[in-house]
Amino acid sequence: MTIRPLEGKVAFITGGSRGIGAAIVRRLAREGASVTFTYAAAADAAEALVGEVAASGGRGTAVRADSADAEALAVAIDAAATLHGHIDILVSNAGVITHGPVDDLPVEEFDRVFAINVRAVYAGTRAAVKHMGEGGSVITVGSIVADRSGFPGTAIYSASKGAIKSMTRGFARDLGPRGITVNNVQPGPIATDMNPAYVEDLVLPLIPLGRMGKADEVAALVAYLAGPEARFTTGASLTVDGGFLS
Repeated sequence: MTIRPLEGKVAFITGGSRGIGAAIVRRLAREGASVTFTYAAAADAAEALVGEVAASGGRGTAVRADSADAEALAVAIDAAATLHGHIDILVSNAGVITHGPVDDLPVEEFDRVFAINVRAVYAGTRAAVKHMGEGGSVITVGSIVADRSGFPGTAIYSASKGAIKSMTRGFARDLGPRGITVNNVQPGPIATDMNPAYVEDLVLPLIPLGRMGKADEVAALVAYLAGPEARFTTGASLTVDGGFLS
């Protein structure tokens, strides 16, 4: 007998066409959720993922929406809620990485990163919780750089993920009385196509488990937090980092 703890649930995921986001789409769909996910540019990858989910017996829909555009994101969330009647799970996964010393990166780069990594989390959560009731789950995908930058040139990216960690705690206080949990998943060194080739050689000696993480391992934690066994977990930031922060 297949256990599908998210059967009947409706999930909305930002940035779901590839990498960690795609792994989350696959996992939540496999556990029974009807999944809508956004993409900004990778239309072919998004449609391929929809087909993959359908072939596996799941339900998935791709919607083009730039997370930096708060109005477009709200429209996409409202449309998914109208289609399904409600939203049970929001996963704010969309994000961008920037790298460079403070005297090289312009202020405009700060604004761009915060628009996608932070402002979109606020806008998406604000839009989604209007359609959530008791038992809803809001999950943000942050990063371990919120706790340890680790390398030079990561100030803006680290600041954005630190903001997500703090905002998660605030959301948990705001939404707890409504029976909605809010948690932050912080991936560490994960092997995805977003990483430059040199990243693995750089960080591997710093990981006690001696390997890079897998996107599926992040998705597993997201699925747990979205499921019935995590209803007393809220306001938490949980790492998936192979011991990098230890």
